[in-house]
Order: sequence, then structure tokens, then C-alpha cells
Amino acid sequence: MIEVFIDGKEGTTGLQIYERLEKRDDVRIIALPEDKRKDINARKECLNSADVSFLCLPDAAAIEAASLVESDKARIIDASTAHRTKEGWVYGLPELSSERRASIAEAKRVANPGCHATGFITLVAPLVSGGILPPDYPFVANSVTGYSGGGKKTIAQYEDASRDFTLASPRQYATAQKHKHLPEMVRECGLKYEPIFNPIICDIYSGMCVTVPVYSRLMTKKYTVNDIRKYFTEYYVSQNFIKVMSEEAAGGYIPCNHLNGTNNLEIYVGGNDDRIFIASVFDNLGKGASGAAVQNMNIMFGLDERTSLI
Repeated sequence: MIEVFIDGKEGTTGLQIYERLEKRDDVRIIALPEDKRKDINARKECLNSADVSFLCLPDAAAIEAASLVESDKARIIDASTAHRTKEGWVYGLPELSSERRASIAEAKRVANPGCHATGFITLVAPLVSGGILPPDYPFVANSVTGYSGGGKKTIAQYEDASRDFTLASPRQYATAQKHKHLPEMVRECGLKYEPIFNPIICDIYSGMCVTVPVYSRLMTKKYTVNDIRKYFTEYYVSQNFIKVMSEEAAGGYIPCNHLNGTNNLEIYVGGNDDRIFIASVFDNLGKGASGAAVQNMNIMFGLDERTSLI
């Protein structure tokens, strides 16, 4: 029996982790009474008695929670931004390599990837590590997301019956190019420079599509659209949750919310042999948050990574 504590269970990610785990017969969820939810001593006891704790907290609170763990057996999966580029923490994207998957399996501290970062890294890291694009390539990424990624305050704003009419329109944000996911995107892809990153929030609850356009003339040698699609297909061939879509699928409309409720991620490769676009589609609350966290937990405890995930 795996003893699990979810610190921050009341938030969007925490609730979804709870829903994915509550019916499992190999997991016991440690729950705090409502009046002890913010009691630091009660939380410390849970963090040290659990086999694994999920930190579904703001960055400062996640740093505090991690500092409370003294037990050698206690493992942590942090869903915040706080530890994604910190030494001593393993970045929890197992599909990057067999070595990464093995590191997650042995880790005591795993940093869950950001949602936008998941979409970007699954596209760009293989191209750079495979020598198709150089580390100093001038990447640009556009990311369309549902409003749930903004947390409770944003959800309430979008679901308010008297909301401002402009919320019905897609809205670009982080226009100063200082988005909190940029450091992990740069590090995990081995980039020399930060990409231009354009996140766009839409009037849908969840769903995400990250698109990265590339010029074939700036590749290390000439690659066609079919070459790139084949490369991604071979790179992710053994993965349970990542699927590379057909040429026909990339030629039509690509919705960003059809994988909601799953831990799946689809990759599309299209365009032409001069200007190629690659896109990743997934649930920002699934593979972009709670689904990825449960997947990492399964790997850490030697289980089938698909357990309680679809």
C-alpha cells in the first residue's frame, strides 16, 4: 500500500490527482481535517509519514513544504514551478529518454513539468538532441490553453455570469517574454537562447495546443516534412501516452480540447518542405499537470505507468 499525501488538495491539480487515485486499491490517501489544512506541524507530520507527497501549492509554499521533509523514505512530486531547474530534483518528463525514465524511478524528488513546457519540450528537445536543429536556433512557440491553467481565481473570472465580454475572445498574455515556464524549456531542450513564447488563453475550460514553426533552411541539413514526421514517430514509438499523427490528420483543423480527461499527447507535423510546423495537443490538466504527476508516481514505485490513467 502506497501512503499518499496531497498538500494542496483543494486546488485544481490537487483535486484531479485525488480523483485519479481515490479508487485505487494500492493507494491510501492521507487526509488532514479542514481545520488542520494550513497547520504547519500537521502538514509536516503528513509529509514525513507518507511514502510520496504531491505538492500542489504556490512556489513559496512548495519550497517551504519540501524543507519540512526529513524522512529518508519520503518522496516528493512537486507540481509547482519552484524546483523544475533546481539541482537535486529530477525533471519528470519520462518520454525524453530511457535515462530520464530510470532517473525518475530512483528519484526522491521529482519536479512535475509545466503545461506549456510539456508541449514545447516534447517537440523541441528531440530535434536538438538529434542534431536536426542547433541549440542556437531562433525558436518561436505559440501556445493556446484553456482557462483552468490559471487556477481558481481565473476559473471564477471566466465562469462568472457577469464577466467582461472580452473574456469570450482569445487573449495573449505574458507579453513581456518573462513566462515562468521559460527556464525549464531552455534547460530541458539544451537551448542557447530563450524562445519567443506566445501563450494565449481561450474561453474553454481545458485543452492545449503548442505550435513550433521551423524553417528547413536553418536545419543542420535538408529535411522534408515526411522526414521530420518519421523522426518523431521513431523517437516516441515505445511511449504509452505520446502518439505521432498521420499526414492527413495534420492537414485539417486541429482542436486543442479533444484529449481532455486523458494523459495522452498527440504530435502533428505539417506544412511544406520549406516551412514546417509541429504541434503538440494534450490536456493542460492531464499530461500538463495531474496526469503527468500520477504517471511519475507510478514510475517511482515500479508500477505500470498507465495505472489509473487513460
